[in-house]
Amino acid sequence: MARSRASAKKAGTAFETSIARYLAQALDDDRIERRARTGGKDRGDIAGARVHGQRLVIECKNTCRVALPEWTNEAHTEAGNDDALVGVVVHKRTGVTSPGRQWVSMTVDDLLALMTGQRHGHRSVDVIA
Repeated sequence: MARSRASAKKAGTAFETSIARYLAQALDDDRIERRARTGGKDRGDIAGARVHGQRLVIECKNTCRVALPEWTNEAHTEAGNDDALVGVVVHKRTGVTSPGRQWVSMTVDDLLALMTGQRHGHRSVDVIA
């Protein structure tokens, strides 16, 4: 049976909350939390995540249908809205409930940004010297 809009929203909220709590506990950082919806200038689902002292946008998806190009574009837009170093996607792994065993997807440029602390490729033009 397909999810209703209400059940999908509830599942999404629960997934976002579990990821935020897991990250906050694992990193011992009480600034990490599920972000309230902000409308047209969305800044991701998880607030307070940082890498190299810069903001990290995390977009969460709890669905069986994988749409990486769409999700990655959304994470990049939200990273721009938040002036974040990078935006990544955390998505539900079918049949797995543990937050630490969910999938993370990103571009290679995003991976380079995480490794170096500097934007690369398609987002490097956003860097202000």
